[in-house]
Amino acid sequence: MWDTLFINAEVATMRRGAAPYGLISDSAIGVKDGNIAFVGTMRELGGDIGDVAREVHDADGDLVTPGLIDCHTHLVWGGNRSSEFEARLLGKSYEEISAAGGGINATVAATRAASEEELFDAAITRLQDFLGEGVTTIEVKSGYGLNIEAELKILRVARALEDEDNIRIRTTFLGAHALPAEFADKDKYIDFVCDEMLPAAHDEGLIDAVDGFCETVGFSTAQIERVFEKAASLDLRVKLHAEQLSNLGGARLAAKYGALSADHLEYLPAKNAAVLAEAGTVAVLLPGAFYYLREKQKPPVEALRTAGVDIAVATDCNPGTSPMTSLLLAMNMSCLLFELTAEEALTGVTRNAAKALALDDCGTVEPGRRADLAIWDVRKPSELVASIGQNPLLARVFGGVLCP
Repeated sequence: MWDTLFINAEVATMRRGAAPYGLISDSAIGVKDGNIAFVGTMRELGGDIGDVAREVHDADGDLVTPGLIDCHTHLVWGGNRSSEFEARLLGKSYEEISAAGGGINATVAATRAASEEELFDAAITRLQDFLGEGVTTIEVKSGYGLNIEAELKILRVARALEDEDNIRIRTTFLGAHALPAEFADKDKYIDFVCDEMLPAAHDEGLIDAVDGFCETVGFSTAQIERVFEKAASLDLRVKLHAEQLSNLGGARLAAKYGALSADHLEYLPAKNAAVLAEAGTVAVLLPGAFYYLREKQKPPVEALRTAGVDIAVATDCNPGTSPMTSLLLAMNMSCLLFELTAEEALTGVTRNAAKALALDDCGTVEPGRRADLAIWDVRKPSELVASIGQNPLLARVFGGVLCP
């Protein structure tokens, strides 16, 4: 007997190769021990419903999707950078703001000064926005500490968030995010990242993956490669902020190391899309940052599509360049700004987002996967992507449990 049965649903399974949306109408989902045990039509279910499940929920024709997954956030930080928003409106560039002491290092100072409790309280407030939109898994990066104590503090807070709510957290170490004020030389700082900071976080069991910011205001490909080598020695997968503001060849480096994802990619040469496809690296598009920075150069979506690169979509939730806590809005933006289809956008926050986090037990609705689901007051999947400022979530299911 199943623990829970959802009946009379429109289910967007998001299974690969099952277009459009892997949609099954007039369907049911059976859940046992936190996993999906059955997905099929009400006719296939057959028999007396009371004989097959202890608890039954009637979806009454509403849409059920996999729980949403945000595969790129910087959720834990201290301070506020709204003044930079004003500076950009007055014509200052991202690089100019960083050179004047703003940008990432402004957040680093505020984060170092904050206690774990203060960081937790601020982060959990942001997290509630994600939960309220059907998110069941979220990635959280460090990178606003840039010393051992503060980086570990961020990662501990991220792990603590998972204990507080019905949410799955994947942590990513982003020590190679910017050069902190106490270092004058980027190579010496990368030595510190590789020799001290990364091993300390790994030894405490706080890291699921390793990231870096490969950019003119960040680090060169040679410097990031040293971080990737260290990650490989610790048996950690990598991902990369690549080709956001210029083309330094970061995506090719990511592919060389079999990166889980290459993120941003506005300046990715179309010819390099095939390199990502060959490596199985997911292209994570971050339309919030593109919008917030008023960028003009778009990622080469058609080239990624043609090459067969799996495309994910995420919020890039952060204090300076994408202070966004709505994955639904990110989906809409990915379509209107980057010309994804509605199905590509929803795939980007379910199946492909799971792949970008090396998770093979979620992201689709099919037997054997975790029963992480979102139930929506809509009838068509495209309705989730088409609207702005509306949240049709009715319920979130995490590991088979209907969340309040």
